[in-house]
Amino acid sequence: MDLKTRKRLSILILCIGLPLYIVVAVTLMNWMDARWGRQPIYIEVLVYVGLGILWIFPLKQVFKGIGREE
Repeated sequence: MDLKTRKRLSILILCIGLPLYIVVAVTLMNWMDARWGRQPIYIEVLVYVGLGILWIFPLKQVFKGIGREE
């Protein structure tokens, strides 16, 4: 994938995909709250941190090398 395509794809992911992922993460936490009740704060933090890191693994190749020239 050339640099121009990676840049466009990364902007698309950050502007559309990441907000959608945030909505899914918050919806998951609300579902957990409705299903099992309010979790202790450290469990909520762990889930949010885990979800915050999880999204980058499938997209690592897209963001890799964006700041460098080809």
